[in-house]
Amino acid sequence: MGNPAATIPSFEELYAQIQALPEHLTGEIVQPGVLRTMSRPGRRHRRAAKLCQQSLGPFDLDAGGTGWWIEAEAEIRFPDGRLFVPDLAGFRVERVPELPEDNPLTILPDWCCEVLSPRTASDDFAIKLPFYARSGVSWVWIVDPTHRLVEVFETVAGRPTLAAIARDKDRIALPPFEGEISVGSWWLPGPEA
Repeated sequence: MGNPAATIPSFEELYAQIQALPEHLTGEIVQPGVLRTMSRPGRRHRRAAKLCQQSLGPFDLDAGGTGWWIEAEAEIRFPDGRLFVPDLAGFRVERVPELPEDNPLTILPDWCCEVLSPRTASDDFAIKLPFYARSGVSWVWIVDPTHRLVEVFETVAGRPTLAAIARDKDRIALPPFEGEISVGSWWLPGPEA
């Protein structure tokens, strides 16, 4: 007699495990039925995420700006039983006039930002970036604080397409936001790693 087929845990079962994680850990469902846990990010990552969010203040309705809801580390339920926690996610106010208090959010963002960490960089590029595009997220930023680089991807025909790059101390318009953004302050001082 053969072994019974392994049952894939449901989204609800995995999400209950995420909620039970200790405070120093967070979790995502990057592949259906598979829980990925990770520790909180290091200083380089935290600084880039914080200063990126501050740079977007003129666009964030919660920060007195206009046009967007910018959320830090929001849990977002994606199709196919996945749960992603992008470092930043943006929702256009014209499409989402009131951002619900739901957790996880089931409204997909218009923009996501992933700040790379050594442990998660591969998944951010190989799994999350193409999945965001296939799911209809219009724009994705990949922020690399080690190499002082921001890559902006636009979704074209369900695929991520490189649309802009900002390096080191560039002051440049980064779609989908209008107006120049200075990325120089996002990086820790010292030589590029």
